[in-house]
Amino acid sequence: MTTAALPPHPLPPAARRARRRSAALGLLAWAAGIGFCLPVLWMLLTSFHSEADAATNPPSVAASLTLDGYRSFFGGAGGPTPWPPLVNSLTASVFSTVLVLVLALPAAYALSIRPVHKWTDVMFFFLSTKMLPVVAGLLPVYLFAKNAGMLDNIWLLVLLYTSMNLPIAVWMMQSFLADVPVSIIEAAQVDGARLPTVLARVVAPVAGPGIAATALICFIFSWNELLFARVLTGVVAQTAPVYLTGFVTSQGLFLAQLCAASVVVSLPVLTAGYAAQDKLVQGLSLGAVK
Repeated sequence: MTTAALPPHPLPPAARRARRRSAALGLLAWAAGIGFCLPVLWMLLTSFHSEADAATNPPSVAASLTLDGYRSFFGGAGGPTPWPPLVNSLTASVFSTVLVLVLALPAAYALSIRPVHKWTDVMFFFLSTKMLPVVAGLLPVYLFAKNAGMLDNIWLLVLLYTSMNLPIAVWMMQSFLADVPVSIIEAAQVDGARLPTVLARVVAPVAGPGIAATALICFIFSWNELLFARVLTGVVAQTAPVYLTGFVTSQGLFLAQLCAASVVVSLPVLTAGYAAQDKLVQGLSLGAVK
């Protein structure tokens, strides 16, 4: 004698509402993610179109693909080469990021593991420096660079990017270093390790994800900076974002070339973010759960 299969037990109303809410939030997250990616994908597709197809209105999605935009960007048609601006951007971003980490690590150590008197006021001062509009400091910096003979000098941008990114780097790394166990630092000091050794061999490896996240953010900020680079550089120290503005001319907008140039200029940041994505997620989540 066989028994009939029992009907599935219905979920309680609260569980059904929670499941529907979770599904709705998941669909909303997917829609938001696709919405953020669509402009980048459209830029990538337009970079493979000819100038005539890229300028059509409405845009021609199924137009034939070509590499003419990339050939023009890399000087294939006898135009200027983009390598000096790219090298300048890489130089300014890498050197400023290294300087920021060298200066921010001891400062964050003093504010977290060995807190100074009224350290919260110090942190607020660091954060308050980012409240000043960048354009408000443009004229004094320009006059200083002119009188010092440092206009169109890449090392001026290195110093500027270091000073601009240092406050946010100290703010971020203070929260990361606050999670470093004090016991391992004290053990290293008992063994005779001095402060540089403690920072390099004890604190830095433990807070590695946070340091990587800070370095990536500082690199992105430096790579994308346009205002100071546009005003303080000319030909020798021209950066990649300034070079991109050259595609908007009085003769019109070369949309395909501009999209190709934007894709190439975005690749270093995307590559760095992809390579450090695990460290970035770990670093940004440090301190979130106690």
